[in-house]
Amino acid sequence: METTDKKTIKGGEFLITETSYQDVFIPEEFDEEQNMIAQTCRDFLAAEVYPNLDRIDAQEEGLMPSLMDKAGELGILGVSIPEVYGGFGKNFNTSMLVADVIGAGHSFAVALSAHTGIGTLPILYYGTEEQKNKYIPKLGTGEWKAAYCLTEPNSGSDANSGKTKAKLSEDGKHYLINGQKMWITNGGFADVFIVFAKIDDDENLTAFIVEREFGGITMNPEEHKMGIKGSSTRQVFFNDCPVPVENMLSERQNGFKIAVNILNIGRIKLAAAAIGASKSVIDTAVNYSNERIQFDRQISKYGAIRYKLAEMATKVYAVESANYRAGQNIDDAYDALVAGGMDAGKAKLKSTEQFAVECAILKVWGSEALDYVVDEGVQIYGGMGFSAEAPMDRAYRDARINRIFEGTNEINRLLTVDMMLKRAMKGELDLMTPATAVAAELMAIPEFGEEDDTLFAAEKKLIKNLKKATLMVAGAAVQKLMMSLSKEQEILMNIADMASYVYIAESAMLRTEKLVSLRGEEACTGQLNMMRIYFVEAVDAVQKAGKEALWAFAEGDEQRMMLVGLRRFTKMEPFNVKEARQKVAQQLIAANKYCY
Repeated sequence: METTDKKTIKGGEFLITETSYQDVFIPEEFDEEQNMIAQTCRDFLAAEVYPNLDRIDAQEEGLMPSLMDKAGELGILGVSIPEVYGGFGKNFNTSMLVADVIGAGHSFAVALSAHTGIGTLPILYYGTEEQKNKYIPKLGTGEWKAAYCLTEPNSGSDANSGKTKAKLSEDGKHYLINGQKMWITNGGFADVFIVFAKIDDDENLTAFIVEREFGGITMNPEEHKMGIKGSSTRQVFFNDCPVPVENMLSERQNGFKIAVNILNIGRIKLAAAAIGASKSVIDTAVNYSNERIQFDRQISKYGAIRYKLAEMATKVYAVESANYRAGQNIDDAYDALVAGGMDAGKAKLKSTEQFAVECAILKVWGSEALDYVVDEGVQIYGGMGFSAEAPMDRAYRDARINRIFEGTNEINRLLTVDMMLKRAMKGELDLMTPATAVAAELMAIPEFGEEDDTLFAAEKKLIKNLKKATLMVAGAAVQKLMMSLSKEQEILMNIADMASYVYIAESAMLRTEKLVSLRGEEACTGQLNMMRIYFVEAVDAVQKAGKEALWAFAEGDEQRMMLVGLRRFTKMEPFNVKEARQKVAQQLIAANKYCY
């Protein structure tokens, strides 16, 4: 990894600042030890998971817990757990790499993610030293499995409205928990539950560490689901479940904050897992297209199939670029906070919270990239894609949950804008100055400087202009709608899509620029083509979202002026995207796998 000083950046600041490729981390920079960890994960999937997918989906008694045990023996469950608690103490991006590789593991990936993330991290980051010493080593080895109990029948996205109650016992030694939780991943075999409940008439949730052995816990049978059938999903009932007072996690009424912060981590890890799953599907689709013969030719020789393969790879490449860019931002923020004297656990939370905007964007873009990839994977397989005997059936069904997990994509789009505007109102993010500058630029005569024909010049100019387009629409929406903007969900989602495309496209550009600096232009033709293909999509999408938003709230001369500005900011030189796609597809076909 690079050891040079990097420019520190705040979460959400990508929209108003220029980032150098030297300040981002790209997956090609993982070191030997990190690549060995990734290979251990691949070998585990190949040996233990892939041969048993049908048994896993049938929820064979004891199989998933035994797989978790084996993963624990290999250290896969303890990658991000500090060494003092028996883990490897690796940085955030290393844990992202594990999530990426394991993401191809279908239901096993869900079980592992729930255990290592939302099941373990609340204790690691919010627990007392006694709690951490008691639970973390056993969770790190897999001796104890964890689950997270937040959702209730009437509280999904509105998590703080949960009805589960906790009441102090007469002797003051226990909290008695009563209530119902649903969609609890790992519920059928978990030993430890992170349970959210309201004490008496508290306004906010409190979190508790609950052991199955405490008693008072019953469950419904396993849920029958569209996908991830091998993931244990239960309704969990608490009936006067006695929880020792020392098992309260953090402070009273701090549960909602815990839930939100842990979900930030879950969102970006889900994006990593979605990309790992996408790569696996592309491998399978490319392989099939090379084997399937129609009209006396492999179907990989047809332009329509090559279009699909190239688009699948392009979306994966772009989102993966943003994943590890954000992961490194989180690592850098953590290092800076610890160097400043902050406790390591608090620094972990603060660094992730700082990039909550990026986590929300990545959750949406990662899950939607996977949905696109599996859908086209089915199409490439044709009739066999619809058969339960072929691999696309499971991939297609398992992918769908990711747009709902960790906050629906609609909620995350709304959060993207909401968090940025709140930070601006607090003075943490200066959106007003650049937005005002863009508004002034609309009134001025466009400048025509000398053309820069250097590599990446066109893309850098486009990124600047797409940022201006986003700031123009967002600034005008805030000014025009003010307090009612929070109710205009469609406009907010338009703005979220504009900002998200900026982030993902810029990330693809920065990764490609860094790769070219390391390997040379000729060795990066596939990456250059994918970057440019993605720019075509981003420019069109930003123009469409901006136009829809402006049509919704602006009118008259103001609307006409901003629509002219939008066209100016989304102007792109013609690019033969068809030829670029064909070249990307040819590289995939020659390698017979995802090769980027």
